[in-house]
Amino acid sequence: MGSDKPTSSPSKLDRLLEEERKRREHSYREQALKLYPWVCGRCGREFSGKRLSELTVHHRDHNHDNNPPDGSNWELLCLYCHDNEHSRYTDQQWHSEEQPGARPAPRTTYKAFAAIGDLLKSKE
Repeated sequence: MGSDKPTSSPSKLDRLLEEERKRREHSYREQALKLYPWVCGRCGREFSGKRLSELTVHHRDHNHDNNPPDGSNWELLCLYCHDNEHSRYTDQQWHSEEQPGARPAPRTTYKAFAAIGDLLKSKE
């Protein structure tokens, strides 16, 4: 008893999506390498020859679909700095979401002097 879906459809779709992602990535990578010096924007390491493949394009706003022709959303980072940047972004996202128990509950709910104004008025 199997699924009604053919098994080749998901793999074909996955393959097409991967090819499109690579084509798009190749396009903006070539453009970024023409616009910027081959230096990591964080650690300052220079790249050339075979090592140029270790230089990656980082999207500053983390949106891989935002590829302006002037390259204003890109920076070149080495593999290590790029990985570090994404780790920091993930950590920031995780910590900015409210975690269960993160907001302390009020320590007391009873307000001893809440009605003191009414009591003082009645004494006069």
